[in-house]
Amino acid sequence: MDNFDSYSASEKAEASELQKMIAIEQQKAQFQAQVHSFTDVCWDKCVDTPGSKLDYRTETCLVSCVERFIDTTLAITNRFTQMVQKGAH
Repeated sequence: MDNFDSYSASEKAEASELQKMIAIEQQKAQFQAQVHSFTDVCWDKCVDTPGSKLDYRTETCLVSCVERFIDTTLAITNRFTQMVQKGAH
């Protein structure tokens, strides 16, 4: 958008809504990418040979792996948020 000031109020509202929708879709895509990533990592780490059912050891390994992955991602995200907030002050 070249000069946002030249748009009418309804056009600005539509543009704002579109930007929100795009941001939501980007967040969904990032979430899907994260799920795909930890699925790959945890599958390779925990599943020796796929069968019709997961045994107890494999299921426990997968749960622990995913929980560690999520905890690590949250810790990194929180740290970056703190760094950004400190930089903004």
